[in-house]
Amino acid sequence: MNTMETTNRYIAATYARVPLALERGRGSLLYDEAGKEYIDLGSGIAVNVFGAADEQWLGAVCRQAAKLQHSSNYYYTKPQAELAALLCRKSGMESVFFSNSGAEANECAIKAARKYASDKYGPGRHGIITLEGSFHGRTLATLTATGQEAMHLHFGPFVEGFSYVPANDLSAMQAALDRGGVCAVMLEIIQGEGGVRPLDCAFVQGVARLCRERDVLLLVDEVQCGNGRTGKYFAYMHCGVQPDIVTTAKALAGGLPMGATLFGAKTKDVLGPGSHGSTYGGNPVCAAAGVSVVSRIDEALMAGVTEKGEYIKNRLAGAPGVEDVTGMGLMIGVKTAKDVRDVIAACRERGLIVLSAKDRVRLLPALNIPMDILKKGIDILTEVIAQ
Repeated sequence: MNTMETTNRYIAATYARVPLALERGRGSLLYDEAGKEYIDLGSGIAVNVFGAADEQWLGAVCRQAAKLQHSSNYYYTKPQAELAALLCRKSGMESVFFSNSGAEANECAIKAARKYASDKYGPGRHGIITLEGSFHGRTLATLTATGQEAMHLHFGPFVEGFSYVPANDLSAMQAALDRGGVCAVMLEIIQGEGGVRPLDCAFVQGVARLCRERDVLLLVDEVQCGNGRTGKYFAYMHCGVQPDIVTTAKALAGGLPMGATLFGAKTKDVLGPGSHGSTYGGNPVCAAAGVSVVSRIDEALMAGVTEKGEYIKNRLAGAPGVEDVTGMGLMIGVKTAKDVRDVIAACRERGLIVLSAKDRVRLLPALNIPMDILKKGIDILTEVIAQ
């Protein structure tokens, strides 16, 4: 059996895989098992932030793996300490809990928010408000937090205490908060899986104000849109707010599994010994990869992200077959007249990898994608959409 046949025989059929077996890559170019080249505008769903087989990332991973691949969190390790300090300096947050994925990071945020309210107010103040169209993960709690009814089929009963309001509807948010019993509001500044839909900054600022007035924690999910993806380190920075808890993952370790939950001044001491944990969280190899990634996401790189994002938008806005373009930086959604599945398949035939989000083509290239490769990829995309 070949790779695809073996996968279909032995791996649970939870993914609608496309008929492509990738073997290797370098930067923003990937190659399948037959040697065909593809321009990568997906970066593993916003994970390979510096592309495939990045030399600095690879060196950091190999050096740490040759020293110590794992220790558990009973002990101190330098890469974990360095990464936590970097994240706090980049974000203005105070402390970090490391996990292995975005869903785990969001689980930690949910637990911390409920413990904050329980410690301060006692039982009964455990509600969490999220937005319709949101996506926060596939564990039972984060799936419950996800404001998409289609994802709630088959898995009930769900975790009690979650409610949903429409995105960008501040009056609905205020009404939900005024009903009481709420410990936190959880937002994605750009709803990635929900269709690459940015929130209005006026709404985000209004939610932050309502939360402050009620001592309700503001949780911001930056799993997909964080780590430089939008042209700022975290997307909430575009709106000038400071969350109480921030979650991130995907690009954090540049291709190795790592999540992080960042705590602000109000929440940095909520979780104490024994209240939460992870065997692999902050693994020294993943943390060394994270240091390599986070230390290189600087103002110059993010200026390039903004420039390339504007180039993509300018090329696509009003192009034949394009109905709408949304997003920020290098997180872009494209609504096309053609079915998104047909666009993705035609692009793949022509050596271009793009993704989907609901009814949109989703573009999440490496942050350092060379301009000539990006232009070639967008040429292919515009031609496919117009056909």
